[in-house]
Amino acid sequence: MFDFFKKNKSPNPEQATEIDAAAPSEQSQSWGERLKQSLSKTRKQLGNQLAGLFGGGKIDAEVYEELETILITSDVGVNATKNLLTDIKNRVKVQSLDDTVQLKAALKEAMSDLLTPLQKPLDTSGHKPFVIMLAGVNGAGKTTSIGKLAYAFQAEGKSVLIAAGDTFRAAAREQLQIWGERNNVHVVSQTSGDAAAVMFDAINSAIAKNIDIVLADTAGRLPTQMHLMDEIAKVKRVMDKALPGAPHEVLLVLDANTGQNAVSQVKTFDDALGVTGLVLSKLDGTAKGGVIAAIAEARPIPIRYIGIGEAIDDLRPFNASEFIDAMID
Repeated sequence: MFDFFKKNKSPNPEQATEIDAAAPSEQSQSWGERLKQSLSKTRKQLGNQLAGLFGGGKIDAEVYEELETILITSDVGVNATKNLLTDIKNRVKVQSLDDTVQLKAALKEAMSDLLTPLQKPLDTSGHKPFVIMLAGVNGAGKTTSIGKLAYAFQAEGKSVLIAAGDTFRAAAREQLQIWGERNNVHVVSQTSGDAAAVMFDAINSAIAKNIDIVLADTAGRLPTQMHLMDEIAKVKRVMDKALPGAPHEVLLVLDANTGQNAVSQVKTFDDALGVTGLVLSKLDGTAKGGVIAAIAEARPIPIRYIGIGEAIDDLRPFNASEFIDAMID
């Protein structure tokens, strides 16, 4: 996991993984180049197979069957693959395509139609403070994402407050506290284990201090732990009591390495919390980038951000065309 803190200020190593400061990424590469590099594992798995398929020849049932296999094994998912193939076949018919070389463009166009509706950047201008609740399973990258989001919002000139609502994991609170000290971001936390109280105090503090953005961390939950999912839903209700309408955004952080498990996480957390946006983290370490299509098919919730590396500025708004170009070279 990427963190923002120097090792000499780390919490107990038995409680937390390494906590290193991460500098902004090198500016010699464009975002598109960095995205392509981060998706190299996905592109290698998907692209190598597609290269042989799109090398030329007649478009027939065997080609479609091979394309279906490639997409499913790239974690695109069965339903998304089925609908993509239907779309591609329609394009082949309407555009009178007859050579597999032309299928590459048809695939990218079909992917674009599926993913572009999810390209909706987060707009925080409607409320002050704008309260963002972050949820996800342990290890998905919530703490990392909070740090990167705080950096991004501060770069836009916005003031930020962090609510350390993961009261079950001491390391999470300590990581956020150290990050806050080093970056002049106030962190509201408690040792009592009452996450709802943390949120109530944080929102009231943000109102009193005229803060622009509240980033509210929550304890990791497994989708199968329904009693714990009920608790996190209670935390959300307390936010609304502290500030009617809050949280204004519920971000679910997903680890791209989990593949199809990410789809079930989206469904469960959305059912419990009403997820309004997704953060897809750790794309640089996975060959399962195709899962983004499976998510779009199963539960088309806007993908607000994608994380492509460990640098502090490697969390960026999702752009469908850039993502598709980086995944299908």
